[in-house]
Amino acid sequence: MGKQTARIINKAVLAWGRGFLKEVEQSLTKAPELQQKVFGKLMEGGRQTIFGRERDFDSIHSLSDFQKRVKLSKYDDIAPYITRIRQGEDYVLWNQKVRWFAKSSGTSSDKSKFIPITKDSLYGTHFKGMKMMLFNYVHLNPDSRIFSSYALTLGGSVAPDVLAGGVEAKSVHADNTVSRHRGGSNVFDGDLSAVMLSNSPAAVELLRTPSKKTALVADFKTKVDLICKESTRKNVSNFSGVPSWNLVLMNKVLEYTGKSNLLEVWPQMELFMHGGISFEPYREIYRKLIPSDNMHYLENYNASEGYFAFQDTLEGGNGMLLTVNNGIFYEFIPFSKFNDALEGDNSCIVPLEGVQTGIDYAIVISTVGGLWRYMPEDLVRFTSTNPYRLIVTGRTKMFINAFGEELMINNAEQAIAAASAKCGLQITDYTAAPQFMSVGESASPKSALVQGFHLWAIEFKDPLRNPDSPDFSQKAVDEFADVLDQEIQKVNSDYEAKRSPGSTMQRLRILPLAPGTFYKWMESRGKTGGQNKVPRLWKDQKYIEQLKAIRDKG
Repeated sequence: MGKQTARIINKAVLAWGRGFLKEVEQSLTKAPELQQKVFGKLMEGGRQTIFGRERDFDSIHSLSDFQKRVKLSKYDDIAPYITRIRQGEDYVLWNQKVRWFAKSSGTSSDKSKFIPITKDSLYGTHFKGMKMMLFNYVHLNPDSRIFSSYALTLGGSVAPDVLAGGVEAKSVHADNTVSRHRGGSNVFDGDLSAVMLSNSPAAVELLRTPSKKTALVADFKTKVDLICKESTRKNVSNFSGVPSWNLVLMNKVLEYTGKSNLLEVWPQMELFMHGGISFEPYREIYRKLIPSDNMHYLENYNASEGYFAFQDTLEGGNGMLLTVNNGIFYEFIPFSKFNDALEGDNSCIVPLEGVQTGIDYAIVISTVGGLWRYMPEDLVRFTSTNPYRLIVTGRTKMFINAFGEELMINNAEQAIAAASAKCGLQITDYTAAPQFMSVGESASPKSALVQGFHLWAIEFKDPLRNPDSPDFSQKAVDEFADVLDQEIQKVNSDYEAKRSPGSTMQRLRILPLAPGTFYKWMESRGKTGGQNKVPRLWKDQKYIEQLKAIRDKG
């Protein structure tokens, strides 16, 4: 299909979807006003719920009232309400029935989180955010062929919810209100991507590969094999998902087809919409897989809890545009005041119009999915407030601060990307953890204390740094450790200070792992595919010890 035909198709599609382009324009120019409208809608819907009645939503007339009535919450705080929904109770957190739950990584008290997906959140948040991103992309790139070719989707899987069961009944509450219970045969949970696939419109299926049946296969290896058989025969121009899992898929595609790069399989490949983890460590790998100047990489911030932001420019580097009119009301806690906020100090928590650039904020959301002042545990930093664009800088829990170094995930991602580029290396995956200071055997007080360090478990593709390769060189690994340590010091002054002579930290060390080790580890944890992510930074060496065990098994 020629460019002229593609332009005609794009013009027609954009005319149909002009409302989504208008949403993008308003997000650029009227964000605070739109947030106030969302707040009003949330209060109206919340009044019709058990949660809202318990907190007297009828008496809420301002954000200040709302903050006083509703405490900040983590998943464990709302889990009892979610359990009630899963067991059949309706209108608990939002004024719609719930038939789907997005299942994601667990908490300290449970293996998994079950995020309610209402009709409003599915269509008005997740699907709407994705449409805004796609229509905006085609608006910026009128020669695009994504509406006249196939999109490749590497989804998760869904299953009947184990808590949803029984026959329909009713409960009478203390305030004499009645909520209906319903049986669980049509209640499902699964990865968010699988929930969206299960509910995608028929028209979308005409431009998507593989078949829905294949895309929802639970076993990751089986799914990848089936995708290779089905999708390599289609004209695929775009794909989406987590970079690490798609990298596994794309390498399998090349292995299956015997081709040297993906353009030999799909000549019209032009777009990868990625999210979940930083793309920087993978950027050079994908450039080699898809050697094209016409290839675009767009980041989006789509979590189980909501579709929050997307890259609205083709060049990137400016951050992602916050979605402000898709059923999510935002509050932001300066991370320096995070503990104060947890203790009930609302004075440090600001709405969107109160944010500033250059500050790390813990994000707080209230949504049409029934999450109220909920903390997804993400940290963001605004790169601009006119319009409101941001980057994800880390997690409220995913950082290392064993020695006062405060290494955040964005520091780690920047440094490892820079070190990889300088050394000409491809890194498949990594995780890092502290080795704490210890007391040595020497009786001398000055030498008794052994400095701590960060231990990085890294999977290299370079034979010199692959411990299973006959060309393996510990010297080459140590040289990369030197460069990585220097790059971290460049982006983190606290780390640099702790690495100064006589301070608390030694140079970082690297545990090199053979290709496939991280995949085996994630597989052993039942976390292959979908939105499962390798935890990049962790407070102790629990995960590294598990990786060592897999390495030692061979």
